[in-house]
Amino acid sequence: MLSLSTWPLAERQRITGVFTDIDDTLTTDGAITADALQALADLKAAGLQVIPITGRPVGWSEPFALAWPVDAIVAENGAVALFEDQIGLQPLSDGRQQLSKRYQQDEGARRSNYTRMQQVAQRVVREVPGARLSQDSAGRETDIAIDHSEFAHLSPAHIAQAVNIMQSEGMNATVSSIHINGWFGAHNKLEGARWIVRELLARELDTEIARWVYVGDSTNDQLMFEAFPHSVGVANIRRFEAELSHKPRYVTRGERGAGFAEVAAALLEALKT
Repeated sequence: MLSLSTWPLAERQRITGVFTDIDDTLTTDGAITADALQALADLKAAGLQVIPITGRPVGWSEPFALAWPVDAIVAENGAVALFEDQIGLQPLSDGRQQLSKRYQQDEGARRSNYTRMQQVAQRVVREVPGARLSQDSAGRETDIAIDHSEFAHLSPAHIAQAVNIMQSEGMNATVSSIHINGWFGAHNKLEGARWIVRELLARELDTEIARWVYVGDSTNDQLMFEAFPHSVGVANIRRFEAELSHKPRYVTRGERGAGFAEVAAALLEALKT
């Protein structure tokens, strides 16, 4: 991982879009910091597309999709997207635009998968000592989450045990900085990024991926670090460095929201040059 300061100016000048993780990338101690929120606003004001993509549930993401200066939020590891719909929906009573919610899976698949996921979740809770569902589970529609570092603590061995149970049941499973997420389906953060670029912008991400940057902080960002030629880890990614098969190209000095603000500053500086 190279210092962010070594990111060439010419490469930064070509960036037109930013994908970013949320937890421990935009947020610090569970909340977005003023510098990270201002960074989002500054990037949008400069004309860049800004799309957070997260393992958090769609229900948890809705107020942020309305309040933050972003183009969309892709939740539940690529399964569902939220964005303000400019066509066909009446504004809310307070003048805000209503959110459009789109899924990668059809309704029948979501219903079937939901029942199966709850059964797997209960197996994990029964078999893994100390395991419990994440506190945001009520807002989840297409995945399950086991808390390992937000309000509970699981050892590395018990995290691995939970992942193994999910995979043995045919689920995809990833580990973020706070949760173990499991789901049925082919989606993931990278497929979610490709999907939202098609849905929102009517373009193909793979043909323009060199004009995007991805910012993340943990092992569940590895697909993105591998796929994006411009990828950045905020400094707290060093917690997971030994576990990363695919590392970000650059790393910030600051952790969490302060690190994201560094990335925004590097991009904005390049645009002014």
